[in-house]
Amino acid sequence: MTDRCSWCTDAPLYIAYHDEEWGVPVRDDDRLFEMLCLEGQQAGLSWITVLRKRARYRERFCGFDIGRVAQMTDADLDDIIADAGVIRHRKKLRAILTNAEATLRLRDETGGSLSEFLWSFVGGEPLVNTFERSEDCPAKTDASLAMSKGLKKRGFVFVGPTTCYAFMQACGLVNDHTVSCPRWRTLS
Repeated sequence: MTDRCSWCTDAPLYIAYHDEEWGVPVRDDDRLFEMLCLEGQQAGLSWITVLRKRARYRERFCGFDIGRVAQMTDADLDDIIADAGVIRHRKKLRAILTNAEATLRLRDETGGSLSEFLWSFVGGEPLVNTFERSEDCPAKTDASLAMSKGLKKRGFVFVGPTTCYAFMQACGLVNDHTVSCPRWRTLS
């Protein structure tokens, strides 16, 4: 594919992520939970670092099954922190457990899904942007700020507005492929 978004390096893992995942609308709660947690793991790092470790995260965190992750203990967390296959940052790893618990509370309190809650910040449909260059994409928006505040109010952590916007881009809540990128056309 020519004319990919400029952030997509020539690393095969990055190309596959760009071409097959990034910007594709996701509505499955477990998948949204995974991506929200992984975006939190990225804080201060490059996304390729997280992508390279994603398979191990899936193994260690029960495939990001929200109910199973919420049942994990501090002993489980201590074991995971010793694993070089993940980013060994206690607060970031603890955030995955905290966010699973918060997701279950959100479902109980609202009677809805994580998907419904997250998609409400864009009116239920992807927002399509028309950026000429990847550099023109904002780091955060009013919608990501509102999402961040909404998640924090419900007990989620590592969900700042920049993390939320990266999550929105990754999970297709916004289409931020550049207009010259073939993926922009297929996702618009």
